[in-house]
Amino acid sequence: MDLAHVAILPIIIPMIAVITNLLIGDGRSDRFVGLNIAFAAMSVLVAVLLVTSIILAGDAAVAVYPLGNWPVPFGIVLVADRLAAIMVLLTAVLAFAALVFASAHWYRNGTNFFPLFHALTIGLYGAFLTGDLFNLFVFFEILLAASYGLVLHGGGRNRVRPALHYIAVNLVASSLFLIGVALIYGTTGTLNMADIARVSAQLGEENRGLFEAGAAILGVAFLVKAGAWPLHFWLPTAYSAAVPPVAALFAIMTKVGFYALLRLWTLVVGEGNDFGQNTLFVLGLLTIAYGSLGVLQSKALDRLASYLIIVSAGTLLLSVAYNDPGVTAGALFYVIVATLAAGALFLLKDIIDQGLPAEAQVLAVSLEFYGDEEDEEIDEDQEVSPTIPAGTALISCCFAIIALLMAGLPPFAGFLSKFIMLSSAFDASNAPTAATWWYTAAMIISGLLVLIAMVRNGINIFWTSMPEEGIQVRVAEIQPIIGLIGICVLMTLFAGPILDILNDTAALLHSPQAYIDAVFTSMRNTQ
Repeated sequence: MDLAHVAILPIIIPMIAVITNLLIGDGRSDRFVGLNIAFAAMSVLVAVLLVTSIILAGDAAVAVYPLGNWPVPFGIVLVADRLAAIMVLLTAVLAFAALVFASAHWYRNGTNFFPLFHALTIGLYGAFLTGDLFNLFVFFEILLAASYGLVLHGGGRNRVRPALHYIAVNLVASSLFLIGVALIYGTTGTLNMADIARVSAQLGEENRGLFEAGAAILGVAFLVKAGAWPLHFWLPTAYSAAVPPVAALFAIMTKVGFYALLRLWTLVVGEGNDFGQNTLFVLGLLTIAYGSLGVLQSKALDRLASYLIIVSAGTLLLSVAYNDPGVTAGALFYVIVATLAAGALFLLKDIIDQGLPAEAQVLAVSLEFYGDEEDEEIDEDQEVSPTIPAGTALISCCFAIIALLMAGLPPFAGFLSKFIMLSSAFDASNAPTAATWWYTAAMIISGLLVLIAMVRNGINIFWTSMPEEGIQVRVAEIQPIIGLIGICVLMTLFAGPILDILNDTAALLHSPQAYIDAVFTSMRNTQ
């Protein structure tokens, strides 16, 4: 198959899934579960095909698919380089795990779960693959529209209030997105990202200020999406209010903001923007500080996982601000580990809550924020998978590994990713700068606070609240958790080859001429 055609397949598969689910009607029947899991599995296979095809095609391979064969500056174009392909694969794996977990019972808690779920993945895949700003906005809106329905899945006052806050904040961010896009288009005459990189370097002084204002407004919109301080207040309540499989998939949504910042920073901004670098660096430090304090005060696992996502957002902002290929490679390693571990923690929280006595759950959740409504009870007669013995020991092991991954302790991949980022930061200059020491301190202190919070929550759950009979674990629920953790463990064992791929990815990002040339080569081929 032509490499260019592989780039559109990740969008086509979930689009077919959405149409199929709408045609067959209400998907709460058990007979539709296998079909939707099959669609999610096909997305994983297509993502694997995309990654392997680009890697095997060469170091600078870029798949460009101009929809309708229109010339690039005017038509919609999908561009899949190594970074986009890796993010698509990460999304597909997380979505598959979340959907398998939802198949146990969560899809029955409301209508249209499956079409909304697949629509969200369309927006995620499209945001990673699009090559122009306006269609980045379109795919953002697709994933947000689907997420509005998913965050309300299951109903109840404890979901409606955070959902309304989430919707309002993201509508404002979308408005800022459009304003920034309009200003950039008004000064450059194009919305294609490769074309913007070419034109922006030639802008005169009379247009430079307006272009930079548009880029700054666009950056604010991306910072909202990324969950950066002080634009993140919607995140903890919305993520912790969503049902566990939805919250697990939401773990990748803040990474869309990181991806957009990294893509445009390396493609358009590049070196020499000291103000932008310093601003991102300070915001990254403040985001890590706020997220770490939030982790430390969290008593409910879903709230804890939400603040862990904020900590990861700050870490990634620092990496973008550092603007070094080695640090970027470590950040890409980190984003995979942090996303999978956070997703696994959201899922694990549901299993733990099902096994804890009601009084223990009340102690872990603040009624001031979440109300006093409970999620729909599980009908034991409707279980779609059997339980397994020794469930408590299994979930405690999963919790311990997640804690080590998120805290960045050896021997797992969380430690390796932070070590790569810090060692690259020290290697980037002959002598460590103040920024390097701040970077190091933020990594170490945040890891310590995360470890303290995870250990405290683990003690409260497994030593003081666990019933004597233990926890009954369903196969369909524990399998995706083990799968996500297993991938992180495999990344530890095969860190060398994976890091080689990520180093090449980061090098291409910081030398974007191959990306630009590939887009304009496709433009000439369509004429």
